[in-house]
Amino acid sequence: MIWCVEDDASIRDIEVYALKSTGYEAKGFEDGKSFWEALKIIKPQLVVLDVMLPEIDGIELLKMMKASPELCDIPVVMATAKGAEYDKIQGLDLGADYYLAKPFGVMELVSCVKAVLRRCSPKQEKKHYKRGGIELNLEEHTVTVDGNRIELTYKEFELLHLFMLQPGTAFTRSRLFNEIWGMDYCGETRTVDMHIRTLRQKLGKYGSLIETVRNVGYRMEAEK
Repeated sequence: MIWCVEDDASIRDIEVYALKSTGYEAKGFEDGKSFWEALKIIKPQLVVLDVMLPEIDGIELLKMMKASPELCDIPVVMATAKGAEYDKIQGLDLGADYYLAKPFGVMELVSCVKAVLRRCSPKQEKKHYKRGGIELNLEEHTVTVDGNRIELTYKEFELLHLFMLQPGTAFTRSRLFNEIWGMDYCGETRTVDMHIRTLRQKLGKYGSLIETVRNVGYRMEAEK
């Protein structure tokens, strides 16, 4: 079931119709309050979430979802008329899986939903990673350094997870963008550098484990 949260009835109806026409179950919500109440009863496969909503806006709803252990794994596509890079980065850093700027075509929406569902499909993998004094727990979504918990943003956590999953692998900035921010995300690769810098700072003395590969990108130092 795909849920579309959109206060404009005509856009909401088109979204729901397009998804149903391509074989998905879909349901629309006109505001954040009704959507949040429904989440207490059932979890959808994916949410298409508008930013500009009455009462509770989409960014606040996204924060609430990502703060909930029961809801944080639900993929979210942000659909909004806002096109500024800051708005995109804000939503993506909070845990959105894709940013769809209005106006968009119905087939673009359907293609986006398919891609996000494919990318977010459950995979069998380790739940706990350790490198030096860094420990990352996927189930608890926590990171500790020498036993002390540190607070990472959603994207910082995903970057660290990717590095710890494939130590020694050199990732280009473009690949990191594709892996963490979504293949079709349009933005400046300086966003990657900014997140690497803050991640290193939060890891303290272990930040040096994330190495800069000249003319390529970054990698986590392999076990010696």
